[in-house]
Amino acid sequence: MIRTFLLSLSLALSFPAVATVSESHGYAQFGTLKYPASFTHFDWVNPQAPKGGTLRAMAFGTFDTLNPYTFKGTSPVSTPNFQQYGVSELNETLMIGTGQYDPSGDEPTSSYGLIARSVEYSEDRSWVVFNLRPEARFHDGHPITSADVAFSYRTLLKQGHPLYRTNLQEVQRVDILGPLRIRFVFKRAGNPLLILRLGEMPVLPKHYWQGRDFEATTFEPPLGSGPYRISEVQPGRRLVFTRVKDYWGKDLAVNRGKYNFDRVEFEFYRDATVAFEAFKAGEFDIYIEHQAKNWANGYNFPAIRRGEVIQAQIPHRIPTQTQGLFMNTRREAFAEPKVRQALGLMLDFEWTNRALFSSAYRRATSYYPNSEFAATGLPTGKEWLLLSPLRDQLPAKLFTEPYQVSQTDGRGIDRQTLRKALSLLAEAGWKLDGQRLVDAKGRQMRLELLLVNPNLERILQPYVENLSSIGIDARLRTVDRAQYKQRLDQFDFDMILMTLNQTLSPGLEQWQYFHSSQASVKGSKNYAGIDDPVVDLLLDTLMAARTRDDQVAAARALDRVLSWHYYMIPNWYLDNHRLAYRNRFAFVTTPPYTLGLNSWWLKTSEKAK
Repeated sequence: MIRTFLLSLSLALSFPAVATVSESHGYAQFGTLKYPASFTHFDWVNPQAPKGGTLRAMAFGTFDTLNPYTFKGTSPVSTPNFQQYGVSELNETLMIGTGQYDPSGDEPTSSYGLIARSVEYSEDRSWVVFNLRPEARFHDGHPITSADVAFSYRTLLKQGHPLYRTNLQEVQRVDILGPLRIRFVFKRAGNPLLILRLGEMPVLPKHYWQGRDFEATTFEPPLGSGPYRISEVQPGRRLVFTRVKDYWGKDLAVNRGKYNFDRVEFEFYRDATVAFEAFKAGEFDIYIEHQAKNWANGYNFPAIRRGEVIQAQIPHRIPTQTQGLFMNTRREAFAEPKVRQALGLMLDFEWTNRALFSSAYRRATSYYPNSEFAATGLPTGKEWLLLSPLRDQLPAKLFTEPYQVSQTDGRGIDRQTLRKALSLLAEAGWKLDGQRLVDAKGRQMRLELLLVNPNLERILQPYVENLSSIGIDARLRTVDRAQYKQRLDQFDFDMILMTLNQTLSPGLEQWQYFHSSQASVKGSKNYAGIDDPVVDLLLDTLMAARTRDDQVAAARALDRVLSWHYYMIPNWYLDNHRLAYRNRFAFVTTPPYTLGLNSWWLKTSEKAK
């Protein structure tokens, strides 16, 4: 319950004698929390779900470390789809509901206490206090204290992956107010999103990490505090999680009805075809499908016909990933927007969707597909008010024409589109010389599209051929994951097919994706090398939003500016989950904002077998 009271003497040294402070069991960035302090469980779980049994899961790719917090190596949670299972090597966080540890199922911008019993914050959002639960324990029995939280903050800020450094950089000071009470003071007031991001911070055990190299890769399971611990590791191939029977948080309202399996086993596959055949043969229980052709044609096998496997397509309201072909503007050939626009015209989505995807996908026209943050039509209302003062720094067409992607009839790039692409290239200093597109010095334009997944070659080869038709020496190059990560970290590429995770409340992760300060930070996610003061200003506006309407307007303005600068060629997206699973499991429902696999349980009849 939110209450107002006078600041304690401990706060009086740093703040005015009287101020409005809110304390609550959770925190809503905008509006109010859906669940009151007295709630016993989330609506989309079964609080009486039986415990027991094993979930056998498939993970794609490989891993070379169990440390998910540093720049080195690839940990399991970094591999595709792993976090959808709701079980990972990540440490528990102060709060859940936002972030990747345990995302909300039915609220877009709210979090509830996990390690933190409650949260206090000032009216101007200039500081936040987390009050920890006295019963919270690491798996070795050590209590979780404010010293662990402070250690986590300082370690992640100094030695963590750039993502954590970005999320934590707006903190000015950390004050330990007691064994179970810690305060973060912000560099500036008026940033309601920062409280959510701090709540998402994993809490690391200080006593465990002191004396260890935090930045090193390791296959030693790190000490955690959550519902599962890693009990078996086969490096790069297999990972087993075992439920902690005396888990300290098993009776919390935020956990009731979740984490029902005694064991969760992951087998890692590098080839999707091999993985699917293993699923058909009964090697694991759930298959999350990402190939439209296989979804349309691959599920007529005996176990489906006998009802032993269920094929499900479940609509959702999750903002889908930003997926597209990102061009590296650090390279001279792609620094000119007209070149990037021309390259975008040569992608024939309609043909690809019909011929390769069985018309399963929708074309993305935004950095925020399947969400209210996607800019449409012309800027109006609050979005227009944000963009209008920046008119002199923006393309004039941004205010007079809706942003559009190229469209074809599905039978190839037409002559008009080819002429437009060549005209844009000519304006940027490139012209056809016979069968070669060359610059003023006679150098042919060369473009390497760097890939890590060989299954993408058949999808992108037609695009490469379209580029070749206008004189570009375009090629696909597929490398192994280690080399791919190294080249991405060093920005050693011309173009990549990349996805950026999006959230129900865009904020500091957008800073890492698009802010100029990240353009030269090795290992950052500003793959395109965006260095634009207008983008920086809109990012500041987005993070300072005080209402949902303000946030939506800022995100749409940012989306529109990014789109009109053609940093990315938008790809395609789905607005539903596609999965197949063995008919051994039960669940209440699939909530709108997550797949909710951590709330599934094994049917009683199956447990008896």
